[in-house]
Amino acid sequence: MQNSGNTILVTGGGSGIGAALAHEFHAAGNQVIIAGRRQAALDAMAADHPGMATMTLDMTDAGDITAFADRIVEQFPALNAVLLNAGIMVAEQGIDLDVAEATVATNLLGPIRLAHALLPQLEAQANATILTVSSGLAFVPLAATPTYSATKAAIHSWSLSMRAQLKGRVDVIEIVPPGVQTDLMPGHAENPDMMKLDDYIAETMALLRQQPTPAEIHVERVKFLSEATKRGDFNQVFAALNQQH
Repeated sequence: MQNSGNTILVTGGGSGIGAALAHEFHAAGNQVIIAGRRQAALDAMAADHPGMATMTLDMTDAGDITAFADRIVEQFPALNAVLLNAGIMVAEQGIDLDVAEATVATNLLGPIRLAHALLPQLEAQANATILTVSSGLAFVPLAATPTYSATKAAIHSWSLSMRAQLKGRVDVIEIVPPGVQTDLMPGHAENPDMMKLDDYIAETMALLRQQPTPAEIHVERVKFLSEATKRGDFNQVFAALNQQH
């Protein structure tokens, strides 16, 4: 991925990791468009970043995604990168269908639908990139958030396949965060066991700036989870993560 000169869309760009990465991309000399459901959060970001654009988007609505893609391509014909960051994480007791279906729609179907809608635009660019956001929980699931963990495992698998299919046409880079101090779930922002957002973003951006850019962005903190199978201690890591003895 080229470091500057991109026109990049960031979904979920009004808060958390998405907002922090949007800030870094903007500062590096990229045209950044942030998208999300809450116009007020988008406006607050844009006010602090002159030149940053905003567009509302509901990642659970297939029709809205199609219409959004048409609008953004018309308004930003140089669009060559998309960061598929928007996501929700909700604890589930047993099988909660409402939570499960909303999580799948937001975290899995939404990114696939938006990537599909933007793919002709991206394939027409000389340097195009799709950035996905999975999680350390894609590799070792958190029992309290079964559907979230499953959608992130699916995004990891999807990223592997699309990287192979689009090789030579569109780069596919997977960002794999650990637990980070954001408002993704209640209490995360204050949890001392989570990685500080500033530290996470600094390490992630350093990896994204490498040339060539790694296909997967694993900060050191996430490797406890993401490399558990490779190390041969998956069962122990699963037990530790889920406090089983």
